[in-house]
Amino acid sequence: MATQAPSPYDLQRERLAQYFDGTARKAWIDLTSNAKVSGIRATVRAGRDAMRAQLLGWLPEDLRRCDVLDAGCGTGSLSVEAACRGAMVTAIDVAGGLVDIAQQRAPSFLGHGRIDWHVGDMLAPPGGTFDHVVAMDSLIHYDLDHMVWALETLTQRCTGSLVFTFAPHTRLLGAMHAVGKAFPRSNRSPAIVPIAENALRERLARLSGWRVSRSGRISSGFYISHGMELVRR
Repeated sequence: MATQAPSPYDLQRERLAQYFDGTARKAWIDLTSNAKVSGIRATVRAGRDAMRAQLLGWLPEDLRRCDVLDAGCGTGSLSVEAACRGAMVTAIDVAGGLVDIAQQRAPSFLGHGRIDWHVGDMLAPPGGTFDHVVAMDSLIHYDLDHMVWALETLTQRCTGSLVFTFAPHTRLLGAMHAVGKAFPRSNRSPAIVPIAENALRERLARLSGWRVSRSGRISSGFYISHGMELVRR
């Protein structure tokens, strides 16, 4: 029986796992901690903090009796905040090293909440359905087609809202992406793929049973990210 060739999504997922478990591990641990970092990385840290606050602000303040999927949990900051608000969180990331750090950092007491940590594909988490799904900066390495496909896959496991981020197409991000494609390096991080907001909205309008609700952009130095909320029609 012939073995099915890996899809572009599968190949990119494996590249991300190798990168975040390899050359980027130390930098990512520092970025998501209180360690001293360069001025540029400090702006990225501030931007990520602001985006995390925005996405969490779109979820109910009281998350008790809610199942939340943190799709691409990284070192776990969002998972911990959701759990402290009472959520039963399934936190999953393809990079096992980052999940290890997340488990080490998570407080032993989370009030009414709980976090189940997993290493694997964010599109195939264990369990059933979730009240809310969060995908913060975990889809930014995929093109429009694969991003929409991934979001549609996640909606099949979601009963309430899905909040996510994408890299908005700006002149700066577009130029950086073009240069990165023209001059690839083996040790370069997987490219962030800029997405035109209007094109994304047009595609999301075709999702059966879902619509875009809230939307907001965060710009902090080299961190430029746009959050969106999908809710049931």
